[in-house]
Amino acid sequence: MKITRVETFAVPPRWLFCRIETDDGPVGWGEPVVEGRAETVRAAVHELADQFLVGADPSRIEDLWQLMSKGSFYRGGPVLSSAVAGIDQALWDIAGKALGAPVYRLLGGPVRERARAYCWVGGDEPAQVRDQVAAQVDAGFTAVKMNASGRMSPLPTPAELADVAARAEAAREVLGPEGDFAVDFHGRFSTAGAVRAAGVLEPYAPMFVEEPVLPEYTHLIGRVTDSTRLPVATGERLFSRTDALPALQAGIAVLQPDLSHAGGISECRRIASLAETFDVLVAPHCPLGPLALAASLQLAFCTPNFLIQEQSIGIHYNKGAELLDYVADRSVFRFEDGHLPRPTGHGLGVEIDEKAVRKADGSAKSWHNPVWRHGDGSFAEW
Repeated sequence: MKITRVETFAVPPRWLFCRIETDDGPVGWGEPVVEGRAETVRAAVHELADQFLVGADPSRIEDLWQLMSKGSFYRGGPVLSSAVAGIDQALWDIAGKALGAPVYRLLGGPVRERARAYCWVGGDEPAQVRDQVAAQVDAGFTAVKMNASGRMSPLPTPAELADVAARAEAAREVLGPEGDFAVDFHGRFSTAGAVRAAGVLEPYAPMFVEEPVLPEYTHLIGRVTDSTRLPVATGERLFSRTDALPALQAGIAVLQPDLSHAGGISECRRIASLAETFDVLVAPHCPLGPLALAASLQLAFCTPNFLIQEQSIGIHYNKGAELLDYVADRSVFRFEDGHLPRPTGHGLGVEIDEKAVRKADGSAKSWHNPVWRHGDGSFAEW
């Protein structure tokens, strides 16, 4: 079996899909994308295809991963790692289809029958948290995630911290002692600000506080973990085992690799195993499309230290299309009491509506995260 063609499709709301065709029948799908940089990643996918993939045996997944990741003098970073990630997903999809098994069976078999999932409430400037959390509880979810804040002062003011606490209090009141909510800092706080914000959140016992510092300040995240009793999570902008290691050594409780950014199923499987040696749980980051979610679930069902799965159905970023718009059989992503049942389909376990994808290709409007400034006009990081 040889790879004969690699195609990419940029589709709304902000996703990039990859299709790998072989001469012996199986077709694999993956999702290589950096949010806001889809066309950049698209170019990287085709560079890798021309250099390493076309004419190659798709079953040599590890060898191809090594070549794509390390076969050039300059390597790593979000663009290349995301290009490799989507290709890797598609290669595992081909392998599962060729062997007649879900990917998780090729990785040792299932360790659970269902995977707990959470959904998002609110947007970049959270408001009406109570009503949105109540709606998700009514829909059957037992866990939600929300942003801690919108734009923040370099050192948060008492009023800003009070707003952070008020939103957490509202979520806890709706969820009660049995439900969970996570709070995403999105790296919008300075290290000192994150320490102060974690302090005001402690009475409300969030499941975890996410990305309290920017990834380039991972060497400082230990200041946050040492300052709070709350579990600290990070990892969506860490793209390899070597990126994740300092965070693990600093005492985080939850690692959040993204299977469309961190080298795909192959590398995220290794990242999860590394996390297990630090007694750290894994909650795959996934605010993306159906292939990213399908790949994440394949990892979830064969990973003993899995905690919970993020998913993007109904997320505020999705404008112009939804995750299920590109799926032929929507029942694969049905929720039962806030959980996703173990998929049984071959490969990634999801059938893509190829006609819908081809029709949507090129119609996606460029998505970029908001650019914020402080009151004095200076740029606000996030």
